[in-house]
Amino acid sequence: MLELDFHPTGRHFLQIPGPSPVPDRILRAMSLPTIDHRGPEFGALGRKVLADIQRIFQTRHPVIIYPASGTGAWEAALANVLSPGDTVLMYETGHFASLWQRLATRLGLKTEFLALPGAEHGVPASWRRGVQADLIEARLKADTQHAIKAVCVVHNETSTGVTSNIAAVRRAIDAAKHPALLMVDSISGLASAEYRHDAWGVDVTVSGSQKGLMLPPGMSFNALSPKAIEASRTAKLPKAFWAWDEIIEMNKSGYWPYTPNTNLLYGLSEACDMLLDERHGGLEGTFARHQRWGEGVRAAVRAWGLEIQCADASVYSPVLTGVIMPEGVDADAVRKLIHERFDCSLGTGLGKVKGRMFRIGHLGDCNDLTLMGALAGCEMGLKLAGVRLAGSGVQAAMDFFAGHPAPQSLQRAA
Repeated sequence: MLELDFHPTGRHFLQIPGPSPVPDRILRAMSLPTIDHRGPEFGALGRKVLADIQRIFQTRHPVIIYPASGTGAWEAALANVLSPGDTVLMYETGHFASLWQRLATRLGLKTEFLALPGAEHGVPASWRRGVQADLIEARLKADTQHAIKAVCVVHNETSTGVTSNIAAVRRAIDAAKHPALLMVDSISGLASAEYRHDAWGVDVTVSGSQKGLMLPPGMSFNALSPKAIEASRTAKLPKAFWAWDEIIEMNKSGYWPYTPNTNLLYGLSEACDMLLDERHGGLEGTFARHQRWGEGVRAAVRAWGLEIQCADASVYSPVLTGVIMPEGVDADAVRKLIHERFDCSLGTGLGKVKGRMFRIGHLGDCNDLTLMGALAGCEMGLKLAGVRLAGSGVQAAMDFFAGHPAPQSLQRAA
């Protein structure tokens, strides 16, 4: 028999930036019996989760739910609004922006990949900063024939710990007076970092279940605008399973045109109840918790004397923090040591920063003591790996959390 839980005692510290730990409350909800996905009970479930997920995206418009990973939702977003040979302007902020660009190319789209030029400490400058909206505006102004059909950007770049200003990208498109659709990957940002689909003028937002929503992998989303729905009516890229039209129609009564992932929908219903609970601050409280956790973790990194992957403090991610290792130190070897000695999983460096940095996730089902345990494991591991530290990050984080109490109570009244 395959042994799936090999941790001998206590809980494993899953501090990667997703999949994030699934709360017991959600696991219990997912354990309910699977029901008839054409029966009346399911219709009620479907209508509830579709209304709830609109609140999470902060939209009045349809949100498509797929039984797929975020990669599937990337493809669905492009396939529904574009035609073969269309030009798409994409912006390189890290590994996941690069993967989305590669997927678009494989679909037969022409992609232009904007990036901030140069490098900082051996790392591409574009991988240390957010989307530069002025570069997008300049490129769109030069596109006088409107050949570019969509602008694609990543909200929270999971590989680098940078959260870009999506409202600024919308302003850039509007300033250029360009009709391109705005498409945003918020797979790791949704339900952790502030995100406003309607207010920010996004046409398609892509997201997934395994990050801020605190669910297992296997569910993904396309949040739509009326402009995107209109574009889908004439788009020519092949699509069948991903097609929005049949899903939108059947969702009106709470059903799907295919067999949905019923038990993940149970979990989604519970996750939305947790995130939207006004007793804990609702969505605004969720965003504030993540900001505070990120500040505590960054206090630790600074006290260690190590460099944060994101070089612009105005776009620090509330979801994760990337930690750059000193020259000559293999970040993956440090991660391996921390995992083996202290049962703590950290995110690896991806793509162009592999071996240069590791990532500490601070999202979802988390609290101050969870992070203190993870930071203690990091500090012990760094010392064992021979990394010279300027001071104690654990003490700095303790001072921060003790001196900056959470705005909402972590417990319900007895």
